Amino acid sequence: MGLLATEFHSDLAGRLANRVQLTTDVSGYLKAVVGAFGEDIDYSIPSHKLYGATPTVKRGYSPAVCTGCDKKPMIGNPDADHISTSYVERPEPYDAPCPMRRFTRLTNAFSKEN
Repeated sequence: MGLLATEFHSDLAGRLANRVQLTTDVSGYLKAVVGAFGEDIDYSIPSHKLYGATPTVKRGYSPAVCTGCDKKPMIGNPDADHISTSYVERPEPYDAPCPMRRFTRLTNAFSKEN
C-alpha cells in the first residue's frame, strides 16, 4: 500500500474534527491508518464474504448470494452493524448513464464489441 495510502490517510485525518469509523477491505492499510490516526479511530476489516448455495436455475451468469461477512475490529470499538465496504465501493461505473448493453452486466468486464 505504501506512500500513497499513508499520504491519503494523513490528509483524511487532518480534515476530520471528530472520531470516525473506517472500514477498508485490504489489511495493508493498517500501517497507514495507525500512522495517521493513532488510536483515535474505530477501524475494522471485513475479513471475507460468506456465500450461500449456488443457484440451481442458471440464466447466463448467476452468482451465489452473499449471506454475510466475517467482521474483524482492528482499532478502537467499531459498530459491527456498520462494518462494510459496500457503502462506497466502486461508485464510478454506476454514476454515469450507461445506455450500452455491455455496461449492464453483473461483472466490470467490458465486451470487445461496441
